Amino acid sequence: MRSKANAPTFSPAADIEGVSDRQRREIQAQSRPNAALIHETIRAEGESELERRWFAILLSGLAAGLSMSLSLIVQGEFQAFVADEAARRLFAPLGYTAGFLVVVLGRQQLFTENTLTPILPLLHHRDAKTLVQVARLWSLVLIANVAGTWAAGAALAYTDVFDPRIVDAFTEISRHTVEGPFSTTFMRAVFAGWLIALMAWLLPAVRGARAHIVMVMAYLVALGQFAHVIAGSVECAFLVLKGQATLSDYVAVFFVPTLLGNVVGGTTLVAMLNYGQVAAELDQTS
Repeated sequence: MRSKANAPTFSPAADIEGVSDRQRREIQAQSRPNAALIHETIRAEGESELERRWFAILLSGLAAGLSMSLSLIVQGEFQAFVADEAARRLFAPLGYTAGFLVVVLGRQQLFTENTLTPILPLLHHRDAKTLVQVARLWSLVLIANVAGTWAAGAALAYTDVFDPRIVDAFTEISRHTVEGPFSTTFMRAVFAGWLIALMAWLLPAVRGARAHIVMVMAYLVALGQFAHVIAGSVECAFLVLKGQATLSDYVAVFFVPTLLGNVVGGTTLVAMLNYGQVAAELDQTS
């Protein structure tokens, strides 16, 4: 077995011939991190998340659920005050990025990020213990996220903080969560899960541009009217509490297909495919 000291590194400059040590360092400084390094960075974060205490996960998840209401609030503000329909269609989704910026940069627990981060340790260990830890993390984060979204939805529905014009914009934006059939909502959720998991995959590679990556990916979710289980939960809960939808609509029309689609998009299209591309390289470095 190869010793750790002699194991290959993740640097593309490590094995190049005909260059000095100084040149090798300069090449390394200019090189993008390879896929295996990104994978191991995210896996390390996943291992840490799986070891967190339950109350810390719940509090972080609750904070994320509350913070995601900013996506509806800012988007509603933009929608209410941009008169031109074409400009509104392109500009209002920028508001959707606000909640994601707070949650991701603030390192709060968001369920759709967790379709990638803890799955990489599971694919690495492939044991029952890690599977139980992933199920525990997913359950706690999802429960806390949804609780936070309903609390935020109640604040938007039952208080007079916002002008009636903005509240009407909240209602207009939120209607898409209960309008589509199961299959359409599911496919929209697959795209959303894919984009948010891709965002989580890209973040370790960009460092100083992380806010830009979050904004671009979240903007694409909103622009495509894709279904995100936590951001959409704020919207659908708001509709239920305003009497514009029923609890059955929330569960059967929105929540179930969106949850399933986000999980499929995040785990299958990102976690498993990206793990597959680096599995052989990781075996060589182990």
